[in-house]
Amino acid sequence: MTTRKIIKTDQAPAPVGPYNQAIATTGQMIFVSGQIALDTKINEIVHTDDVTKQTEQVMANLEAILTAAGATWSNVVKTTVFLKDMNDFATVNSIYAKYFESNNAPARACVEVSRLPKDVLVEIDCIAVV
Repeated sequence: MTTRKIIKTDQAPAPVGPYNQAIATTGQMIFVSGQIALDTKINEIVHTDDVTKQTEQVMANLEAILTAAGATWSNVVKTTVFLKDMNDFATVNSIYAKYFESNNAPARACVEVSRLPKDVLVEIDCIAVV
């Protein structure tokens, strides 16, 4: 029987709705909710017009949650990238690539959406296995 463990850290933004930062299962899977460019130090969206800086903040938030769950980037097996503008793909990809070795990169989907929470430019979620 699979059980769930809720992962919480104050090093990443608190949920703003009926969801958790991440859920780990006894099967050692960690499902991390989509993260946006919310800086926990000031509790605000940062760099509203800079997709590079927003992506860096998103990755920092994801990393904080992975760490709280006992995982690292090498444990990530799947990500989904949501972009407000697909023209930002190359820019986001260049930041994203810094976190994964090419021979161990996770599977990924990337889609353009009409709007993201708090009007951010990028949101990323992930699944990890430890």
